[in-house]
Amino acid sequence: MSAAASLAAGVLAKYEPVIGLEVHAQLLTATKIFCGCANKFGSEPNTNICAVCLGLPGALPVLNAKAVEFATLASLALHCTVNERSIFARKNYFYPDLPKGYQISQYDRPLAEHGWIEVPAAEGSGKRIGITRLHMEEDAGKSLHEGFSDSATRTYLDLNRCGTPLIEIVSEPDMRTPGEAFEYLTRLREILLYCGVSDCNMEEGSLRCDANVSVRPRGQEKFGTKAEVKNVNSFRFIRAALEYEIERQAEILESGGRVLQETRLWNADEGRTYSMRSKEQAHDYRYFPEPDLQPLIVSPQFLSETRKKLPELPEARRARMIAEYDLAAQDAQTLTASRAFADRFEAAAGRARTPRRVANLLLNEVVGRLKALGLELEQSPVSMAGIVLAADLLDEGKISSKQMKQLFDAAFEKSEDFATVYEREKPEQITDAAALEKLIDEAIAANPKQVEQYRSGKKTMAGFFVGQVMRATKGQANPALLNELVTKKLEG
Repeated sequence: MSAAASLAAGVLAKYEPVIGLEVHAQLLTATKIFCGCANKFGSEPNTNICAVCLGLPGALPVLNAKAVEFATLASLALHCTVNERSIFARKNYFYPDLPKGYQISQYDRPLAEHGWIEVPAAEGSGKRIGITRLHMEEDAGKSLHEGFSDSATRTYLDLNRCGTPLIEIVSEPDMRTPGEAFEYLTRLREILLYCGVSDCNMEEGSLRCDANVSVRPRGQEKFGTKAEVKNVNSFRFIRAALEYEIERQAEILESGGRVLQETRLWNADEGRTYSMRSKEQAHDYRYFPEPDLQPLIVSPQFLSETRKKLPELPEARRARMIAEYDLAAQDAQTLTASRAFADRFEAAAGRARTPRRVANLLLNEVVGRLKALGLELEQSPVSMAGIVLAADLLDEGKISSKQMKQLFDAAFEKSEDFATVYEREKPEQITDAAALEKLIDEAIAANPKQVEQYRSGKKTMAGFFVGQVMRATKGQANPALLNELVTKKLEG
């Protein structure tokens, strides 16, 4: 470890980070939150807008019922208490991409509060990260500062995003490491995807995260002065930005300085944060109730109907699949990474003799090859039915592991399903004991030195004779029977 790294490690050992995250997720509704404009990414600039989006005089917002359903579904999945009555408010600020001069959001009466997400902690235990609130709001437009011939002197506006339905999920300051923040975001994204309320595409801006981070001497209860880190567009960068910011603040305190309350921007190219603006004084958004919208009332009946739409969530599904299919924890984690992937596996597992073997073939023989080719599961030449067939053939002893791999190689090489390749090549294992014994006798007669080594106590030499017979049969000997017969012959 370098002297600088040792110093940084020593400084960080004295200080404890305190991290809270604010996550905006775009809802997957067909239309915007307060009007009938398309909620669609990638359209020509300023084509999905109307008088309501732009806040023109006389235009009145109408709340999108589907957005309320999706926001409520997300709240329930995050173990939040959904308030029967919530209120929309105007958040007033002036910026070029906010044509109304205010954003319709929720302030002191949010849709839902007091939830949690459990993340892995030390020694296999779990830690609950609290969720302060989940509220609904509309998005602003987008200012474009680059990509035009006159970008040095002009900013362009695309207002298509104005009125896009969002939920903002605000965590408690319960995270103590960048790793915990990463796990929290990973699980939050999984839950939202499972519920189908957002596509969580960070590249398209449908999932955005701001991090509030401070440090304090270890053992101190009072929080330190926080900085808000913005402009982070991947989970990997969020972890890197937090690591940098924690070290920066700890070194300021260690040198006797004072951490400023400010907003900072993450620069991924340089791997550091930069000061954007001071937040020494809290920004006064002059919130007041939105006069054009009635309070949102979530009835017990609506809540009950929405609760019925909750899918089996990732953590619960992982635990069930481990118990039901005898899966390794890591395999269950991979198989449940997306709801569609888990659904496809379970549909196949239900038709197979051994679900665990289906999982092994799917992850090791199919997903690995697809990844190497840069393909998605939907593009696999080997269908789930083909994987089930391969698993059953292995279970029945009709093909060996080596033959199975050769058949998968051929399927991917020829872009054919496993069943097609198997029917054409029809490899069969040799299960005739007499035929195998003859080959074993020949191998023993040809290798007296190795026989002597085995009988002198080097039992691993049995593998040598298994290999000799496998080579002679081109891998078609039944492995279990062959191992049994080799041992019997060598001991005889």
